[in-house]
Amino acid sequence: MHLPAHSEQQETIEDSRKILLVGQANVGKSVIFASLTHRYVTVSNYPGTTVEIMSGKYRGFIVVDTPGILGVIPRGEDERITFEMIATAAESDILLHVADAKNIKRSLLLSLTLAEAGLPMIMDLNMIDEAERIGISIDEKKLEELLGCPVVKTAAVFGRGIEDLKAAIEKAAPPKIAVVYDPKIEAAISEIEKLLPEKYMKRKRFVAVTLISSNLTAVDEWLKDADENARKEIKRIILRTQSQFGEPLSMMIVQARTNIVERLYREIVRGTVFARKVSLALGDPAFHPVIGYTLLIGVLYLMYQFVGVFAAGTVVDYLESVVFGEWFLPFMDKLFRLLPWSFLYELFMGEYGLISMGLTYAIAIVFPIVTAFFFMFSLLEDSGYLPRLGVLLNNSFEKIGLNGKAVIPLVLGLGCGTMATIVTRVLETRRERIIATLLLALGIPCSAQLGVILGFFSVLGFKALLLFFFIIGLQLILVGYLASKIIPGKRSAFLAELPPYRLPLVKNIVFKTYHRAKWFIKEAVPLFLIGTLILFITDKAGILPVITSAVSPIITGWLVLPEKAAEAFILGFLRRDYGAAGLFYMFQNGLMDRLQAFVSMVVITLFVPCLANFLVIIKERGTKTALAIVGFVFVYAFFAGGVINWVLRTLNLSF
Repeated sequence: MHLPAHSEQQETIEDSRKILLVGQANVGKSVIFASLTHRYVTVSNYPGTTVEIMSGKYRGFIVVDTPGILGVIPRGEDERITFEMIATAAESDILLHVADAKNIKRSLLLSLTLAEAGLPMIMDLNMIDEAERIGISIDEKKLEELLGCPVVKTAAVFGRGIEDLKAAIEKAAPPKIAVVYDPKIEAAISEIEKLLPEKYMKRKRFVAVTLISSNLTAVDEWLKDADENARKEIKRIILRTQSQFGEPLSMMIVQARTNIVERLYREIVRGTVFARKVSLALGDPAFHPVIGYTLLIGVLYLMYQFVGVFAAGTVVDYLESVVFGEWFLPFMDKLFRLLPWSFLYELFMGEYGLISMGLTYAIAIVFPIVTAFFFMFSLLEDSGYLPRLGVLLNNSFEKIGLNGKAVIPLVLGLGCGTMATIVTRVLETRRERIIATLLLALGIPCSAQLGVILGFFSVLGFKALLLFFFIIGLQLILVGYLASKIIPGKRSAFLAELPPYRLPLVKNIVFKTYHRAKWFIKEAVPLFLIGTLILFITDKAGILPVITSAVSPIITGWLVLPEKAAEAFILGFLRRDYGAAGLFYMFQNGLMDRLQAFVSMVVITLFVPCLANFLVIIKERGTKTALAIVGFVFVYAFFAGGVINWVLRTLNLSF
């Protein structure tokens, strides 16, 4: 979750001495970042990309929270940006390697990679409390001696060791440890170093080793501004060197580093790892074929009770009937009736008024539900359950032709479909990116819409909610399976990064919920008002009745919904949650029965992505692909809704 931009201290990343926070995913970089920068934070896109980079001030430094690295070889765009920032760092910049203390071998492997950059470095053994809990004791003084740079221990979420970390920044030094590879690889490294662009010359060994470790396409991506002849020569050197070995160069480089890591490990790790072995032997209940799905149903039920029953029931009822119904709306109604212009009254307090409809939908109905959902989402996020959910569902994704990494954007889609579409870049093939984008557009509700859905089913009941998720899941599997058969290509390998289970800290949950709710007020509420204004204008211009009449046969005949539901679907294109809120409002006011409410919620969930997401799909996948995806989703949503309506009525099911 990005922190809000601070309006002051707008010093640019490029012009200041930097501390680059580097580390694998789920090692606590964001907590370390917050501990150093506090509120002096800005968020900006890395030049030439849509990847957001957080930076903030700490004394005379600009602290940069780089994207997490999965391994020692850059794969997706996020990882390449991290390596690029290291490769172009100034001599005075500092690398702060935030490491997972309980996975010390993997962390040391990355340390050796970073050491080749030759920059002043600090190694922060974070989450040391978790390492100690499972019997791992690390001699940080010995490790500091072996690496040749400061090493500190922290448990950042509790503030433990933060002062030691701040003191270590003043003592940062280039690591003395070095990896020596096979002589033939060393010769290739020396040759490549001479051909690199000027901007990489200060980190030439780091860049050369990274290029040799990657595939040949990385040469074009990294050196796109370099001389074409130089690129060709570098590729020739890599191919020539590879031909001299029977295994990939990347494996040989990793093996050379691993040999050193094993030696370091034997010298610095003390105590027993019995507790860890017991944990591994027992396995993770989240992955068990029976327990895992039982746990998932339990999580959904708790979320349903908190978001659906409490927030959407108790809180929304109070806000809508008391705060808005008895106080705010009557007051505003009297105020606007005093104005001599009836047009203004209609604009703000009419059937499609900015206050009577737009603000009421946004604040009285959607805001409390979404805030409650943000709270639960943060709870699951900090507990370590969300990544495990991805692994649990991995087998299902394989059946629809997707790499397991697709779990990342699809789970992120539960937060924001627009950002999730951008994150499909982590998938390695065009085929996987198209399928994932299609599924995001089809049936992955964003956090705001999911909050409204849970509120909707607080009335229809938990059984109806389970049936809803079953139907949506079935559509995703069906469409994904068909897409995997139609779109040519293969899946790529899957690697998962799993943090340990943690007891979430209340202050962190409240912090995340507050900033996400603040984002909703800032970003979503204006769109609610814009959507209402568009509805008002189309109604006054006579366009809305024309559109409503055009889709009426589908809405009233095929879906058996009230004609007024067409307005909600029109608004759904502006924001899905706004469309869902409109249907929720109709149901609350007795304009739909329970069966109609169920069908309408299925259709609005399968309906076309919001306008912002549609524009991002065009940018990421191209206009033709975007139009094909949205056109298919539009037709499929109404087709599936009609079939589901027919089946439910034929079986005489009720909720």
